[in-house]
Amino acid sequence: MSKIARALISVTDKSGIVDFARGLGKWGVEIISTGNTAKQLREAGLAVKDISEVTGMPEMLDGRVKTLHPKVHGGILARRDNPAHRKTLEQHSIGWIDLVVVNLYPFEEVAARGAKFEDLIENIDIGGPSMIRSAAKNFHDVAVVTSPEDYPALLAELERGSGELTRETRWRLAQKAFARTARYDSAISKTLGALDHTGAAAGEREMFPADFDLRLEKVTSLRYGENPHQKAALYATAGNLKGGLARCRALQGKELSFNNLVDLEAAWELAQEFTGPAVAIIKHTNPCGCSEQASQVESYKKALECDPVSAFGGVIGLNRPLDGETAEEIGKLFVEAIAAPAFTPQALEKLASKKNLRLVEVDASASLKGELHLKQVSGGMLVEEKDVHVLSVNDLKTVTTKQPTAEQITDLLFAWKVCKHVKSNAIVYARAGQVVGVGAGQMSRVDSVKLGASRAFLPIEGSVLASDAFFPFPDGIEEAANVGVTAIIQPGGSIRDKDAIEACNRLGVAMVFTGIRHFRH
Repeated sequence: MSKIARALISVTDKSGIVDFARGLGKWGVEIISTGNTAKQLREAGLAVKDISEVTGMPEMLDGRVKTLHPKVHGGILARRDNPAHRKTLEQHSIGWIDLVVVNLYPFEEVAARGAKFEDLIENIDIGGPSMIRSAAKNFHDVAVVTSPEDYPALLAELERGSGELTRETRWRLAQKAFARTARYDSAISKTLGALDHTGAAAGEREMFPADFDLRLEKVTSLRYGENPHQKAALYATAGNLKGGLARCRALQGKELSFNNLVDLEAAWELAQEFTGPAVAIIKHTNPCGCSEQASQVESYKKALECDPVSAFGGVIGLNRPLDGETAEEIGKLFVEAIAAPAFTPQALEKLASKKNLRLVEVDASASLKGELHLKQVSGGMLVEEKDVHVLSVNDLKTVTTKQPTAEQITDLLFAWKVCKHVKSNAIVYARAGQVVGVGAGQMSRVDSVKLGASRAFLPIEGSVLASDAFFPFPDGIEEAANVGVTAIIQPGGSIRDKDAIEACNRLGVAMVFTGIRHFRH
């Protein structure tokens, strides 16, 4: 280790920089700085040498050129243990630079607020990444600091080391620095790749490019994964500062677990399918209750009626702020977690005594448009568009002699929305905006039909049925008719569609085709 004698400080985010620079001054560190950073340090009473004094050249081109100079990069990149490097620096009167404190122009923040093309271009930092990479490359001799969050720990280490930083610390900082510049370049590439040379949208962008760039930011470590022996963490997509479950705000309860988050995502997504007050109850990612009624409390009661046994220990998703009346009803059941766009003061008061109940607020206003669905396979990743298809009445094709009534059409569309969120093979029985039975995850469709009916707590007779894919044989339709189903919604598309239609006609069941499938594995 060697003492830090000279530091170059040039930061856009100036939080904490005065205190950090003052801490360096305790060890007699000479500070070189640029532009507004130098001005702020000087105004705080610190001795600062302007970069122009080091380079012999003024800052120019509106600040575009400040640090791109051999007397800067030579002082950063030269190896202390290399005699030839030392001689070169002596020949050209270049001083060593032992510490580089740099953070970058806020390109991502500027892009996130929809700035003009010219502002995007001007917020592409050139000198900053160059200095960061130079210092990180030469971590043997130089420390690079890219985040204000590191200042306190570094000052503490300098105190312990009498003005020195360990090689381990310099390496950790270098790793962080390379990750920072990689993320920065990726954000620029992603943003500008969607624009043409004038700054206008470049039309439809290739959804699946040759190189798929996935950038994630760690939100928090989790206690464990699906099981206690598995380590886990939660990440948010880079640039997403507030949207979706990854950026939810925990208001109450125990730490969220991996499985809580998986189930909450299922509950949240299902609830968002509906425009009226809706409640989804999820157990192990499958709906065990869902309803859309005129009021939130009625929706909850009817969702719970579907399967009150499985609902015990489940999670709940809502598409409206949780109100006090509904919260009081939910409080009668043991629930692991609730996701809602907001919680009224009355709801928080009603649930405050349930210290372990996790309440999470999810920002539904943040646009997550264009999000993709990813699933890992060994050695790679499957990437697809998210299933956001919305079915309308006009999409339905009645294929049976019996025509569905207007009431049945409403029920069929409701059941279809829920069925989209059930694991295949998926069957949903519904009536009057309420799920009355679910058959999920069976290896044959007819078994899902039987399972949904056999486990139903509510009467199946008079309900409608949704199937996420076509019926390959008429047996599933026959089982549904036997328990009193009056109408069926399914994609169609089987080579045996004719057999299914004939079975419906024979049994007096109306059936509509959607032309779209909703497998969920």
